[in-house]
Amino acid sequence: MKLVHLPLRAAIGVFMLNSGLTKRGMEGEAAQATHAMAVGAIPQLRQIPPNRFAKLLSYSEATLGTALLAPFVPSALVGLGLAAFGAGLVQLYLKTPGLRQPGSMRPTEAGTPIAKDFWLVGAGLTLVLDDLTHRKRLGR
Repeated sequence: MKLVHLPLRAAIGVFMLNSGLTKRGMEGEAAQATHAMAVGAIPQLRQIPPNRFAKLLSYSEATLGTALLAPFVPSALVGLGLAAFGAGLVQLYLKTPGLRQPGSMRPTEAGTPIAKDFWLVGAGLTLVLDDLTHRKRLGR
């Protein structure tokens, strides 16, 4: 990991790890509500039962957070994971009614916490591009 990536990876990594650990015991109505929102954006997720989906989401966030914090995991690799995870959340933002102002990309008050996930895509792509262009400059 390049030293310049440390602040970005640490800030997002700690947040993602905490988010994943917080969701560890999610069951019942909370799991059903989270699952329903995800199914609204990605209908294929309907095939996964809500409690299993909540566990997979928890593990995914915790794993991604840990990978971001691990200095031996290449920035391009964690950047791809972060961009992919963020893209799923952006899809949720774009497809869930009530998160955006009518006819606009601007978030409603309810949509603001999810609209921030555009940053995850940008941060992930920044890690990938910087890592790849740095390697190219070094002739790797």
